[in-house]
Amino acid sequence: MTNDRQPESAAARDDDLALVLVGGGARAAYQVGFLRALVKKHPTIRLSIITGTSAGAINATYLASQVGPLSEAVDGLVQLWRRQRVDQVFRVDGRSLLSLVVRWGVRLISGGGSLAPQVRGLLDTAPLRRFLEHALQPTDSGEFVGIARNIAACRLRAVAITTSSYTTGRSVVWVQGADIENWERPNRRSRQTAITIDHVMASAALPLFFPAIELDDGWYGDGGIRMLAPCSPAIHLGARRIIAISNRCRNSTEEADVRHYPPPAQIAGQMIQSMFLDDLDRDAFSLQRLNRLLAALPPDQHQGLRPVDLVVVRPSRDLGRLAGEFEPQLPWLFRHLTRGLGSRETTSPDLLSLLMFQEDYIDRLMEIGAEDAETQGDRVAALLERRPG
Repeated sequence: MTNDRQPESAAARDDDLALVLVGGGARAAYQVGFLRALVKKHPTIRLSIITGTSAGAINATYLASQVGPLSEAVDGLVQLWRRQRVDQVFRVDGRSLLSLVVRWGVRLISGGGSLAPQVRGLLDTAPLRRFLEHALQPTDSGEFVGIARNIAACRLRAVAITTSSYTTGRSVVWVQGADIENWERPNRRSRQTAITIDHVMASAALPLFFPAIELDDGWYGDGGIRMLAPCSPAIHLGARRIIAISNRCRNSTEEADVRHYPPPAQIAGQMIQSMFLDDLDRDAFSLQRLNRLLAALPPDQHQGLRPVDLVVVRPSRDLGRLAGEFEPQLPWLFRHLTRGLGSRETTSPDLLSLLMFQEDYIDRLMEIGAEDAETQGDRVAALLERRPG
């Protein structure tokens, strides 16, 4: 985290509040419920810097591309999620699922022979692209006119979308903003660009499950794979106050209950936790330690570093465990395949929760987000009242 701090002169501005939205598939609906309640309590809030990873990139792009009041943008995001269905994210019809299962099976037993079929993911996400194109309304080139307008009008300082390069193994943060300088750190770097629908699709391309997306110089996938410092893009862009919304309950790992050999769904769930949900906790811990160190040093020994106030909001309930309650409503064949992976053999099916784009589950996540905005609102209010020192 130390090297991610920017000189004081780069951050001494009023537009220092950032929103950090991490990944988590369908669990990102929790972010929307929290934001809706937050905007109702603080109608004048201004989010000058918005960063997103994976499903959080969808939320970030939508908010950054709306030219109206923030309250209207959040209401629109709520309606977008309420229209979301499993079959609008990936194909769940029998023909498509069975075809993919057969192609993967042939691929595995072919030994890499010349007749091996090409596969680009366990699921076909063409419906998600169509859904996002309808919801976000990009231009023919895939860009979002609203982002450029908001930046030009100084309503938005920058938006950043994180992806992972399958070519280099590095995290690449795609940034659109005003007066932005590129940065580079071990295994991660930034690139200035006009954010497009392809960047959003790449950031949300869950490894193996969703196909990778080809961008300027290679193939890219989910931004959570190698993003070890989720707050880093916001800090590089000048944030001094950050609201980061996690999709993980603090005690979720303690509640998992697997009495027998862990099924594939449980193992995959732990991998998902590591890739998408743990990094924010580690990043927050490092940031807090560095803030304390800076507070103990005289200003002339800060070496250009600056304190950053961070509030991490997290669900009061285990969203993985909650997904199990809504599993029976999934489309039959898709539900059958996930049960084959052992989704019913664990009390906290985290993998299933990422793919649970069910109306009832999404509504419940937004309700929990709104409830948590009430119970955790004091910390956010205190952050909004603070100004750079």
